[in-house]
Amino acid sequence: MKIIFIIDQVYLHGGIERVLSIKANYLASIPDNEIYIITTEQKDKKPCYEFNDKIIFKDLGINYQRNKSYFHPVNLRKLPKHIKRTKSVIKKINPDIVVVCSHSTDTYFIPFINKDIPKVKEFHYSKFIELENRRNPRNLQKKYFLKFADYVETKYDRLVILNQDEATYYTSNNTVVIPNPLTFYPEKVSTISNNIVITAGRIASVKGYDMLIDIWEIVSKKHPGWELHIYGDGEPGYVKMLQDKINTKNLQNHLILKGVTNDVKGKMLASSIFAMSSHNECFPLVLLEAQACGLPIISFDCPNGPRNIVNTQNGVLIPVYDNIEFANQLIELMKNKMKLEEMGKNARQNASNYSVENVMKLWNNMFNELLS
Repeated sequence: MKIIFIIDQVYLHGGIERVLSIKANYLASIPDNEIYIITTEQKDKKPCYEFNDKIIFKDLGINYQRNKSYFHPVNLRKLPKHIKRTKSVIKKINPDIVVVCSHSTDTYFIPFINKDIPKVKEFHYSKFIELENRRNPRNLQKKYFLKFADYVETKYDRLVILNQDEATYYTSNNTVVIPNPLTFYPEKVSTISNNIVITAGRIASVKGYDMLIDIWEIVSKKHPGWELHIYGDGEPGYVKMLQDKINTKNLQNHLILKGVTNDVKGKMLASSIFAMSSHNECFPLVLLEAQACGLPIISFDCPNGPRNIVNTQNGVLIPVYDNIEFANQLIELMKNKMKLEEMGKNARQNASNYSVENVMKLWNNMFNELLS
């Protein structure tokens, strides 16, 4: 089978890039498969994740300005070249399947070129964020763009979504649920003996770290002796705002912005609880990673990812924005090591359901269905 994956780049650390490396490596390990990754702006940089040597990379050299919308005039001028080069490279490779990974301009033209080749579009974000614009369209331009997006989606042979809740946001009947695969499953698990709560992810407002700081202020007053470690990086101004808030509340000795780490597994294994305070998520891979390390999870029950991973046996879901309940449940877990250990065992078991082998069976089944 000859498969093309299309993505903007693979030199920046991110969930989409990480998952692509796992899927592509698995498929490349199968005899007779040919795997290609087409990028638009790799800029001669090395991939940030390891890829099988058999995988063939091709960069189109479009180089959109990433600090502007893809639909800004300066980027739209590059669209004809993008379409022409994409069409040419697909024709030359002549793949069996084309899979669009990232959500950039190619999402909107891929179904209309090289029409005889099956096309698949992956969605890695929750369409919940579009609901308000769909219910109360204040901006006519946005309203018509969303209608156009709905139309484009019907032209794909399959839309891969990460959980069943997301299916309600799509008007087409071509969706298939395939979760992200687990990135690691360590032999050892956390001993649940260190008084550390961990969270990790992109430092951005959607992750709700400002609320987590407020939650930790409550926790530290009622149940001192624990630390909260936040791993990740983001826009410097936003990171500074969070640090200033930590300092203002005098939490800096036990609430620490740790920055980026290349050993998130090791940091999780040295912790006892994973916390998530996001406003919305689609399928947060980091929760599965925490479960694989044997960590109980406490998370806001935000749309729509956590509830598809966390249940009462392996963690606690908190009504969105109920900071006091979040703090109280954290304290309850901190006080009960037996409950932590039991939840950790159940979390580990749940994570095993998302092994690479299990998830890639679903991908291969879909590919074979499209080609039959």
